[in-house]
Amino acid sequence: MNKAAIVLSLFAGIAGTVSAIETASAEPMKKGARNEHVLDLQERLTALGYLKNGTTGYYGSMTTEAVRQFQTARKLPSDGVADEATVSSLKQAAAPTETALDHLARIIYAEARGESFDGQVAIGAVVLNRVQSTIFPDTIEEVILQPGQFSAVKDGQFELSPSEDAYTAAKKALNGSDPTNGALYYYNPKTAKASWSKARTPIAKIGNHVFTR
Repeated sequence: MNKAAIVLSLFAGIAGTVSAIETASAEPMKKGARNEHVLDLQERLTALGYLKNGTTGYYGSMTTEAVRQFQTARKLPSDGVADEATVSSLKQAAAPTETALDHLARIIYAEARGESFDGQVAIGAVVLNRVQSTIFPDTIEEVILQPGQFSAVKDGQFELSPSEDAYTAAKKALNGSDPTNGALYYYNPKTAKASWSKARTPIAKIGNHVFTR
């Protein structure tokens, strides 16, 4: 998977919290798109076995090919563009359960529910920056659940139900907002014990967290 091509975006379906997805945008989705419907599209294609590289939120070559295969199977025009007919058919064929947005909102809430809204967006941005990085896993879920990376996963706080603000912050981060300017790590200087964390050059400080590359 070419991580340099990954650009993450906003996802609107919140399974188990709100309805899976709102009415599809009138604007067809195609290669290069980055909006809330792309992530939902990918999760449905993954559920059906058409997409193998996981949910990145970027409509790249692999997503285009997955859409084309789905269109062929459904006897739709096979151009790889997710128009209204394709999206409607896909929604009927598959519904994602636990979504990438759920994961992102949960880690934001677990790690930063006492922070400002920008501080919450910043945690989401770190997760997404890691997805883009060559030294971390390829998907949102894999980055969050990578062993030893987030204390909230280890101590169980990740299982808490996210607030509406956490979902809003997750959406903003998925849509490209990054208050950290590209950070891959963060720590709270008041509680951090790992010396390697403090040894990294700070690039931003938002609330109680220092962000580093």
